[in-house]
Amino acid sequence: MSKAFIPSAAKPGVITANDLREGHNVWMCEDGWTADPAQATLFEDEAIAELALLKAIGQADLVVGPYMVEARRGPNGPEPTHFREAFRQTGPSNYFHGIQAEKQAEASHV
Repeated sequence: MSKAFIPSAAKPGVITANDLREGHNVWMCEDGWTADPAQATLFEDEAIAELALLKAIGQADLVVGPYMVEARRGPNGPEPTHFREAFRQTGPSNYFHGIQAEKQAEASHV
């Protein structure tokens, strides 16, 4: 098992999990969970991040498998630094619905 990511000012992170009811990826934000990773809280302090992760783990009625991942500051909010996390933002790839269907529908209306 790999070592857990520890955020710092040089390498901030976000907390991600799966929504228990829908199964979609969600990110921890100031007032709960969001499907928009750009709205996620960016953690730079190890102690604050650890407390937030413990809070996320305690929300087993809402999310499953919360963990901290490295992120970077982007122009519109946190952005992934690893391809796995970038892929998770697009949603499931083995069936056509949800986020992918919405993105295609939006693109066809433009």
